[in-house]
Amino acid sequence: MIQAYGLTSNPRKELPPAVDDVSFDVRAGRVTALLGAPGAGKTTALKLMLELQQGRGITYFKGRPLHRIPHPGREVGVLLGDVPGHPARTVRSHLRMLCAAAGVPARRADEVLEVVGLVSLRDERLGTLSRGMDRRLGLACALLSDPHTLVLDEPAGGLSPREARWLYGMLHAHAAQGGTVLLTTADPKEAARSAHRVVTLERGRLVADQEAEDFARTRLRPRVAVRSPHVVRLAALLTKEARTAHRSLEVVHEGGNRLSVYGSSCAEVGETAFRHGILVHQLADEIGDMGPGAVESPVDGPESADEPQVPDEPHASGGTLEPDAAAHCSTPADVPGQGRAEPAPADASHEAHPEPQSPAAADAPREVGVPKAPVNAAQSRVTSGRAPTSAARLAEAGALDSPPSLPPPISVRPAPSPLRPLRYEIRRAAGIGTGFVTGAVVLVLSALAAVLLARIGHTPQARLLAAWPRELPLPPAALGAGLLGALAFGDEFRHPALAADRGTVPRRLGLLAAKLLVATVTALLLAFLTVGCDAEVLYIVYGRELMQVPMDWLSLSASWLGLVVGCAWAGVLAAGVFRSTTAGLAAVISVPVLVVPLVQKALAGSSVRMAAGLPLRLREVFLLQWPFGGERYLWAVARVVAQPVGGALTLSLTALLCAYLLTTLRSRVR
Repeated sequence: MIQAYGLTSNPRKELPPAVDDVSFDVRAGRVTALLGAPGAGKTTALKLMLELQQGRGITYFKGRPLHRIPHPGREVGVLLGDVPGHPARTVRSHLRMLCAAAGVPARRADEVLEVVGLVSLRDERLGTLSRGMDRRLGLACALLSDPHTLVLDEPAGGLSPREARWLYGMLHAHAAQGGTVLLTTADPKEAARSAHRVVTLERGRLVADQEAEDFARTRLRPRVAVRSPHVVRLAALLTKEARTAHRSLEVVHEGGNRLSVYGSSCAEVGETAFRHGILVHQLADEIGDMGPGAVESPVDGPESADEPQVPDEPHASGGTLEPDAAAHCSTPADVPGQGRAEPAPADASHEAHPEPQSPAAADAPREVGVPKAPVNAAQSRVTSGRAPTSAARLAEAGALDSPPSLPPPISVRPAPSPLRPLRYEIRRAAGIGTGFVTGAVVLVLSALAAVLLARIGHTPQARLLAAWPRELPLPPAALGAGLLGALAFGDEFRHPALAADRGTVPRRLGLLAAKLLVATVTALLLAFLTVGCDAEVLYIVYGRELMQVPMDWLSLSASWLGLVVGCAWAGVLAAGVFRSTTAGLAAVISVPVLVVPLVQKALAGSSVRMAAGLPLRLREVFLLQWPFGGERYLWAVARVVAQPVGGALTLSLTALLCAYLLTTLRSRVR
């Protein structure tokens, strides 16, 4: 159950808040629709409920606010907009990455793929999916951790009628098992047809909170749509007969040859037209929208030849009404509470499934239209009887060719483990080819630079093996490590894979430690491969004369590894603080370009005292001798830190780490 109290967004410049003091309940076992025109505040209300946007008010999920739930991703399944994943990632890789983030077994990805019908597309890239497949993947992400509550923003937006029926069938099946479903929509007919309860927003305020049948009766108006070349005469006759019979009737001339008759029925209008010999081209029961919050959804083109789109207006039918046909109406084209009359597709194996309906929509005013193909009104098929029961509707409202089924529940959830962020980060980094392409480019550029520097000459051997010319602030390996580190957080903010887990990216120290560890391993591997490839290429081109090991190889190696790892860490921390890959890479480059000259200028000044004999004094400070000559390693570390680049990196990393911790603590306090 969801309980929202006093949701209010922060005021905007000279504008009222997008959501102002909105309170409502969403009961378990039911589908609740949050209805409103575009800009009414539906998405803002969801973000306030999920604590993704700052504001006032509080929302309880099963009696607890979201920040008090240990693992909110396991309690609430969320779909806001498109699936937040990298376009180059495959469907299965994306779900397995989210399994690691949620702490559920990796096999869960295959289970939800089978349920939503994406098994055949599991190796497709996210950027190649159609709108319908993207919605299916979004539902799979929401169902991945077997949550009790589903919060979906415009889940059927842009879907064809058949795909929308499948989606609502899945949501009703989830609610039938005791789950809570909250969705947003801008179409009042869709809300009355697919939900048990409708909460209406208008300009950020709550204007109605009704059961679906009450909403259909009060916010939607049944009418009779008439097309005739003699609409003026027919309107006058209908008004005259209603006045004589003392009935309330409203006749609205819609323009051209169209009439909308409120307070009557197809039978009464047809009988009046027949008695006076008036030719009628269309006679259909419809449901008109009422109130400013009611908005028609646009009609999209058909996605395939066997999936015809339902038109807004039924086609005209020629001929006059027969006496016995005037009392009957044709099967609805898009009606709450009734089946859909669709022509049989060319392929006989495709079957038309009736639309899923809520129990509240069974008694709602029913919209009636004529079949899509032009036929005479006398040949219309008679439709009567009440809507099917809830169980029958759930059985009929399945996927495109099968009844809906949910993934099996997770029987045993793994205990919280510190390795969960590490598993997520490894799958995130290995799921796309950016890291491998970046590493290959770095190795090729380093090898070419080493060959050119050796040919030119006047380059020390240490810089030659690192492919680091004096004209460049950083070698290619350090820039590549910094770029990979910046992508570790930058891609998260561009494609927030953890949107269901309290924010686009959970700013937790466990996730930061995992990213730093993976960035460290990646940087060390890149550093070793760079030196190895450069040495091998130099040996092949110039022979053994450039393969001599320098005497101070230990300090040089420590300095080299520290430089590459420091650049990777600077990229991770800067991208996490500034929420951008570009900012992370800029921070890496700014260290040798801006910070190092300042450090060199500070060290180049006059000094009264020198730090001569520092190793001897360090040995005197520690009473116990370091085993295996450990003072040499300590001195090597001190030399690395004492270098301008090492000192600048140390200062930058310290500042970035403090900024990251500050922003993390501030977000937790809020």
